[in-house]
Amino acid sequence: MHCTRAITHDLFWVGGNDRQSPIFESAYPVPRGMSFNSYLLLDEKTVVFDTVDRAVQAQFFENLDHLLGQRKLDYVFVHHMEPDHAATLGDLILRHPEATVVCNGKSLNMIHQFHNVDPKHIQLVGEGDVIETGRHSFTFVNAPMVHWPEVMVSYDSTDKILFSADAFGSFGSLNGPLFADELDIERDWMDDYRRYYTNIVGKYGPQVQALLKKAAGLDIQMVCPLHGPVWRKDLGLILDKYAKWSSYEPEIQGVLIVFASVYGGTENAANILACRLAEQGIPVNMYDASITHYSQILAEAFRYSHLVFASTTYNNGIFVSMENLLRDLAHHALKNRKVALIQNGSWAPTSGKLMGEILCSMKDMEVLEAPITLKSALAPGQESELEALANTLAASVRGEDAAPAQEEAPAAPKAKGYVCKVCGFVYEGDTLPEDYVCPLCRRPASDFEPLP
Repeated sequence: MHCTRAITHDLFWVGGNDRQSPIFESAYPVPRGMSFNSYLLLDEKTVVFDTVDRAVQAQFFENLDHLLGQRKLDYVFVHHMEPDHAATLGDLILRHPEATVVCNGKSLNMIHQFHNVDPKHIQLVGEGDVIETGRHSFTFVNAPMVHWPEVMVSYDSTDKILFSADAFGSFGSLNGPLFADELDIERDWMDDYRRYYTNIVGKYGPQVQALLKKAAGLDIQMVCPLHGPVWRKDLGLILDKYAKWSSYEPEIQGVLIVFASVYGGTENAANILACRLAEQGIPVNMYDASITHYSQILAEAFRYSHLVFASTTYNNGIFVSMENLLRDLAHHALKNRKVALIQNGSWAPTSGKLMGEILCSMKDMEVLEAPITLKSALAPGQESELEALANTLAASVRGEDAAPAQEEAPAAPKAKGYVCKVCGFVYEGDTLPEDYVCPLCRRPASDFEPLP
């Protein structure tokens, strides 16, 4: 049975909602489901704005058949060729061979790749091209890498509607209400908007900035995205968020602590640091990288100004969940953050150095000081190191110089030695003999390096 919503007197939502698939794009948990938006214009000419994912294709075609009735389909505007919006495009072309597919050259190549069809009627459009459908006039605007290279948006100058492709979209199904002003966006939806943006589009901040600059020159009264609610009021809320997210500007001056702990020693240090920060009135949040999905932590990393990563050493490297998270942060081009590190290792702690290497490969990431090093667990007296780190972080959050450290008894000199890069065995001593052989893995002295 059809299930549609009127947006204006001649524009209708004809999409569908998938509440059964737990994962979106084989990567992102969507416990609140996912909407796949498509729109139908019933002007003198009829237009479908993008199609939908296979998961909701039956609903989409029922909706389309109901509203079209006996009318022919004149146009299909293809803004984005990713299969969650174009999986049913090939079927639509077969059902409506009379329709003209409106797209750019890159999209046409992808139509051939994905669907192995050659539409009978094609109209290629580029930046600034216009199509009249009767009462409405549509101008096409290129939006490359937001977040695929073929992406474009279209602007209806009559009703002042932007059809924005994946931009301004969100995770979450539409449970009756279609419009953002029918919902409490800040309370119920903003976390999903942030997680969607940071994970799907977050790598392409400069490209989003370019699209926002183009949009600023248009009189936009409504935004119709391909996921999530339609915006017809308070557009400044989502536009301001996109401006902040795409410039990698934090929303909260505070500290996000992410830890990866096997037997609790690293988590204990993270807990103590969080308490010392909270005692100074600093906003702080914590996540276990082995429990919380990386997409949520990525979104929180975009949100906070200061980040602390605490990880045990594992197989002479970073614990796997933490390494995966840090590489995901790097792949999403997060930048402009201040960072601190805590490493743990019972015999050869190396995670701090390796975490620092990943972070230093990212743009404008400032490591505030050398990593705090744990040997299995916090040693007596190391609480002062965590307190000093809390003071440094708090001062940085407030934009102050770090508080002077209290005088303490001189720390015991660090043990000198060399660690086997293969098995982690530690040789204690100032000099490693040239003919030394690791007693565990039998590797030569050339496979050892100085202790950090």
